[in-house]
Amino acid sequence: MAGNRRGTRDRERGEAVLGDHHRTSYGPGAPAPCLTVRPLADGRGVRAAGEIGLATHTIWERVLEQAVRGGEAVYQLELSEVTFVDVAGAGALAAAAARLGDGRRFVVRRPPPALSRVLDLFWPDLSTIEVSMS
Repeated sequence: MAGNRRGTRDRERGEAVLGDHHRTSYGPGAPAPCLTVRPLADGRGVRAAGEIGLATHTIWERVLEQAVRGGEAVYQLELSEVTFVDVAGAGALAAAAARLGDGRRFVVRRPPPALSRVLDLFWPDLSTIEVSMS
């Protein structure tokens, strides 16, 4: 029953937190942006789906911080089901990549085209991010 009470409190604030989903109301009649993040089968990264924007930025930063702390030499970010990444989300990725230790990197797989363009435009020399379209 505690889960139901929490869900009710979150809805009163305009949020619903369900498992690893996070939804925040954007306005009357507007669909709530959502970011779903699940570990990859091999445990060396995550698969994300949805939007990376203002409403989901906290989740995105948490995922990136866990990746930085995790110590994997190559951390996969599978983003083929991500439909939108705002500049702040790209900046959070670049900041996390800059904190990776020597020999470590993020491999960003199949990101939205705009993310690749923003990374190339603002962080062209950041060697700790590899973008893969395959």
